[in-house]
Amino acid sequence: MKRGDAAHLAVGCGLGAGAAFGLLTMVVAGHDGRPLSVDRALLTWSLGHRPDGAVAFAHALTTTGTGAVPYLLAALAGMVAGRTRRRRALAVALCLACLAAGQALRYAVMVLVSRPRPPHADWATHASGWAFPSGHTTTAALAAGLLIVALLARGGRGGTPLALVVGCWGAAVGLTRVYLGVHWFTDVLGGWLFALGWLGLCLAAVTLRPPWQRPYDVVRDDPVPAGDPPPDAAGGRTDTTRETREDHAADDPGRRGRSRPA
Repeated sequence: MKRGDAAHLAVGCGLGAGAAFGLLTMVVAGHDGRPLSVDRALLTWSLGHRPDGAVAFAHALTTTGTGAVPYLLAALAGMVAGRTRRRRALAVALCLACLAAGQALRYAVMVLVSRPRPPHADWATHASGWAFPSGHTTTAALAAGLLIVALLARGGRGGTPLALVVGCWGAAVGLTRVYLGVHWFTDVLGGWLFALGWLGLCLAAVTLRPPWQRPYDVVRDDPVPAGDPPPDAAGGRTDTTRETREDHAADDPGRRGRSRPA
């Protein structure tokens, strides 16, 4: 896929997910934060299916959606995506910046919407703050998305299966928030849509203008005029150009005479 096509695809996904997130936000705000029918149904199901082993597993899994784990995965995504030492360092910085900025924007939306969480009596783990969109869900989805993109872009035989595993982890973290009773399902859905939209916009920005690309590495769309080849990395003409001009001078008697010393 060409760079421009990839950028357009990323922009399309980002805009689509962003539009869906905006619509869901309006629905949630329009209900004054009250749960929808699907929210009540899934919370009721969760309350009736909580054996001790499943709760312990969900609690352990949900803790990986915050703290150091997502940032380690984002840094790993940068290491996988970069082909040289310089590009790895830049990719790691960009992935960490994408994750941190996404968390900050999500927090701002959460404060603006101010949706209450499910009743405290239904909680099976600790939680704090407002509900929409889910912080654990957004953070895990962003980290998983970054690593999936890096694995698929790098290629290799094990890239696709590993990307599926990472994707399942990111989705499972969000589902644990509903299962443990600290979020409504639409909170989790909002976190997924927000993460997809933000990730799409970040990928589009990087794809359109890679930060590791030097100015003279950019491929020009207009063809270089014949007889005027591009300069080399030092800003001068290539050795081949000089040799070609010397050959032309040798074939031109006028030039040959002018080149002789007086």
